Amino acid sequence: MGLSTHVLDTMHGTPAAGMTVALYQTQGERATLVKRFTLNVDGRNPDGPLMDDASLRPGTYRLAFEVAAYFRARGVALPQPPFLDVVNLDFGIAHADQHYHVPLLCSPWSYSTYRGS
Repeated sequence: MGLSTHVLDTMHGTPAAGMTVALYQTQGERATLVKRFTLNVDGRNPDGPLMDDASLRPGTYRLAFEVAAYFRARGVALPQPPFLDVVNLDFGIAHADQHYHVPLLCSPWSYSTYRGS
């Protein structure tokens, strides 16, 4: 169970290998960094779940995906400032005994997400 993420680059049709992501626990306007990581070749955290069952607690969280830096590293010419720079997804964990999967599908101009399984 726990918390996981997966990022797909819809511009190139591949996992977003090399994208930097940060996980924060939030409380109101305050955000506390839990971990920062770089996605592996599958577009996932190389260490597995972001939080395991024992660590996951009900509350609010943020995943910050460094989209512009990723696309620039892939050689995509972006305007300055880019349309999307860091995509912040704020979400809540209501049931720590369930698995929460937060995928991101992104291009330099759009993104979508959902609660996955």
